Amino acid sequence: MRPFRYRRPAEVAEAVALLDAEPEAAYLAGGTNLVDLMKLGVQRPNLLVDVTRLPLDTVEPLPGGGVRIGANVRNSDLAAHPVIRRDYPVLTRALLAAASGQLRNMATTGGNLLQRTRCGYFQDTSKACNKREPGTGCAARHGQNRDLAVLGWSEHCVATHPSDMAVALVALDAVVEAHAADGPREIPLTHLHREPGDRPEQETTLPRGALITAVRLPPSPLARRSAYHKARDRASFAFATGSVAAALDLSGGVVRDVRLAYGAVAHRPWRAYRAEETLRGQPFTPELAARAADVELAAARPLAHNAFKVPLIRNLTVRALTELAGQP
Repeated sequence: MRPFRYRRPAEVAEAVALLDAEPEAAYLAGGTNLVDLMKLGVQRPNLLVDVTRLPLDTVEPLPGGGVRIGANVRNSDLAAHPVIRRDYPVLTRALLAAASGQLRNMATTGGNLLQRTRCGYFQDTSKACNKREPGTGCAARHGQNRDLAVLGWSEHCVATHPSDMAVALVALDAVVEAHAADGPREIPLTHLHREPGDRPEQETTLPRGALITAVRLPPSPLARRSAYHKARDRASFAFATGSVAAALDLSGGVVRDVRLAYGAVAHRPWRAYRAEETLRGQPFTPELAARAADVELAAARPLAHNAFKVPLIRNLTVRALTELAGQP
């Protein structure tokens, strides 16, 4: 492992200033992703800025409804929080479907959003990867791409975002609060992660050195009827091969409002806007759910080994929405 320096700032502004002054520095929170990448030689920061002691570890109700989740709130604590379990069950289910209990005890809200792809070519420094080393190519396009993207990919990168939590948050219209060198800013979570285009190394819209400080969830009666369905190769401690976060509001059997987001299919958590539009105002049936998924997935471009993801996401969409339609 490459030698590095270590700092533990006491304030957010100090942390941001440290990173702004060091182009190769990195924030350290739970370390469940960063430390692995450092061991593999994928990331080689010369300075680790430990943000775990910053006062960003509470879940706070907001005036008028909704909650603010501090960036340092551990995934296990967030999943168990009574307000989250009651008002945003899709988030609890997504968190509990992720990783293992030990990792959830370490992983943080901010770090989860910024975790990097688990594409094997990205993690193997002997292979070509535009995300890790721009301009070298994308070995995954014509290699082992079973777990990679079917939506929104480019010839430069076919990686997927690995987070379960982020998929649920996208469906909940979450807003990210961040602090950059020029001050605080807010970013809708749907705009936080980028599609790869010709710059796959630029994974988010955050400026260099910006620190996520919180995630804000708006008040949403819709979210109380919500669910997360995840397909994976083993029953636990496995990344998704496909996932669906859904929230549904029915009135007299008609879809009054709906939220849908897909995971493990794109470079970012994928908000299924076309599927939502197909569903709204229509009497709900499983057939309608399938048709809505087909509308969204019409843009899919499967790779050599992952065409199964298209019917998988379709089936997960039908299962999630049908489950929610049957709730009182």
